[in-house]
Amino acid sequence: MRLDRFLTQQTKQSNKQVRQQIDAGEVLVDGDVTIEWNQRITRFSEIVLAGERLQENTAEYWMLHKPIGVVSDTKHPHHKTVLDCLDIPNKALLHVAGRLDLNTSGLVLLTNNGAWSKAITSASSQMPKVYEVTLDQPIPPETEAVFAQGIYFVYEDITTLPAEIERLSDCQARLTLTEGRYHQVKRMFGHLGLRVTALHRSQIGAVKLPSEIAVGQYRKLCDYEVAALAGNANSRSDR
Repeated sequence: MRLDRFLTQQTKQSNKQVRQQIDAGEVLVDGDVTIEWNQRITRFSEIVLAGERLQENTAEYWMLHKPIGVVSDTKHPHHKTVLDCLDIPNKALLHVAGRLDLNTSGLVLLTNNGAWSKAITSASSQMPKVYEVTLDQPIPPETEAVFAQGIYFVYEDITTLPAEIERLSDCQARLTLTEGRYHQVKRMFGHLGLRVTALHRSQIGAVKLPSEIAVGQYRKLCDYEVAALAGNANSRSDR
């Protein structure tokens, strides 16, 4: 929203009066005086007019080591949710930025900033996600070539984007995807006749799940992690 429109709505003054106050240096945005009446602000911008704080909402960014059996949702009639894992104030305002299946463990991001989560989860961002995969049989020699070429999914009538695979053992691999189709990892390996017996997400973009965060534990994202994810999304969507 534009700054002058926000102030007009909040103060019920005319647009002319609001712009005069901005010109007079009476408005602070995030602690700095501004004279730009058309400055873009968000619901997380701190707005002060003539010493009175009109808006102060704090953006929250969390990472959770999701356990198996927990749903990536805020409410569920039968299963424990990711919000049930958190013991923090105002957790009901959070939503999931990138879901995991019920039986998949690993890194989940939660936030109250819809613009940020949309940027990193949109298809255009092609945000890299890294998974540790355990399979019921040895990985065939053609796997790298098949995943790099892409696999056709009949139901969606699409071909998956190229995926990177690193073999960790005969039946274990590290897989990097830049999209998030329904049960994509299981379906890709299923195309080769393999069944996924364990799946864990270890990384989203530049942010890795730290080894010291045990299953079910969580912490706030650092400022550089928040910025890195947003920057990664923006750089890829601009391609």
